[in-house]
Amino acid sequence: MEGEEMVAAKKDYLLPASIVVAALLVAGAWVYTAGLKNVNPNGAVNQPIAQPTPENDSGINILPISANDHLLGNPNAPVKIVEFSDLECPFCKSFHPTMKQILADYGGKVAWVYRHFPLDQLHPKARKEAEASECANELGGNEKFWAYIDRVFEVTPSNNGLDLAQLPKIAEDIGLNKVQFQACLESGKYKNAVQANVDDAVSAGGRGTPYSVVLTPNNKKIPLNGALPLAQVRLIIDEALR
Repeated sequence: MEGEEMVAAKKDYLLPASIVVAALLVAGAWVYTAGLKNVNPNGAVNQPIAQPTPENDSGINILPISANDHLLGNPNAPVKIVEFSDLECPFCKSFHPTMKQILADYGGKVAWVYRHFPLDQLHPKARKEAEASECANELGGNEKFWAYIDRVFEVTPSNNGLDLAQLPKIAEDIGLNKVQFQACLESGKYKNAVQANVDDAVSAGGRGTPYSVVLTPNNKKIPLNGALPLAQVRLIIDEALR
C-alpha cells in the first residue's frame, strides 16, 4: 500500500512515477510468468531480446492500430489501450471486467483494442481459443468477436481448463452458425493472424499476460504489466488525459 500512499500525498507526480507504482501493485500477478525470459512463436524460452529502438520516450515497438484490429469503444478516443491477452490466463480473466468498467467510466475518451498473446508453455489450448474468436469475427463481425471473448472468459476455469469441444457450443450460444463455425475452426485459417499478434506482443515488450499498452494523445506508449486494479488504471488514464 506504500505506493498508493505516495500517489495520494503527491498528486503532482509525473506519469513515470505512476507507472512505477502500478508495477509494484501487480508484482503478485506478474509472478505467474516470472520464469519467462521471452516467449517465441513456438512457446520456447529464449534469452532476453535486445531493447527495440525507441519510437518515443517509452521505447515500445507496437504495431499501429488498424482496421484489422478488434476495437471496442470510440475509434477516435484520445486514449487507446491495447491489451495482449491469453484466454486461459486467470489474471486476464480477472482483468477483463476491469477493462469493461474503464470503458463505461470514460465514455468516448478511451477505446480498448484486444490482441492475442497465448502463452503456449502454460496454456496450449489458448491458441486454438484465439483462433476460435477470429472465426466468430468472420461469421458475425466485431460484435460477435467481443461476445465470444466474453463468453469464453465466463465459462473457462482458466489454467488450460476449458474443453476445446465447447468452442462450437460457445459460438452457438452467441448466435452463430455452429456448422460454419466448426468448418472455420478446423481450417486453421487464422493461425497466422494469431501468430502476428504474438510477435507484436513480444516486440512490444510483453513477457506475461495480461500485458497492455496505453497509447496517449501525445503519442506516448505506457506499458501496463499484469492485472492492474481498477483504481490504478484510472490513475494512469487520468494522467494521460491531462
